[in-house]
Amino acid sequence: MSDWDNGITLQSVLASVRAGTNRGLRLGAEHVLGESDAQAPLEEGTLERSGKVSTDEGDLKAAVSYDTPYAVAQHEDLTFRHDAGRNAKYLENALNAEAPTVARIVQQQVRRELGR
Repeated sequence: MSDWDNGITLQSVLASVRAGTNRGLRLGAEHVLGESDAQAPLEEGTLERSGKVSTDEGDLKAAVSYDTPYAVAQHEDLTFRHDAGRNAKYLENALNAEAPTVARIVQQQVRRELGR
């Protein structure tokens, strides 16, 4: 008896891949947010606390953003001085450094959804 005889259809496989991808993207974005928070300029923690993850499951997209009036200036202005371990480009650096980890997270979630 094949898997196809057990009710597994192409549509169910694609739905599982999509569900795993969406979960992986959300978890990956949360990972990037954590890494970014660890590098974000820190005065009172307002910038770090404003970070959030948003997803668009229909388009298989995830985003990390910060919602303070000065988030862009802190990210882009390389002349600002920051405490040790904190820096401009905190989100960009985290995303670039963690891209392979995010890919592994997505892969693991798809495999999990497929039962492998």
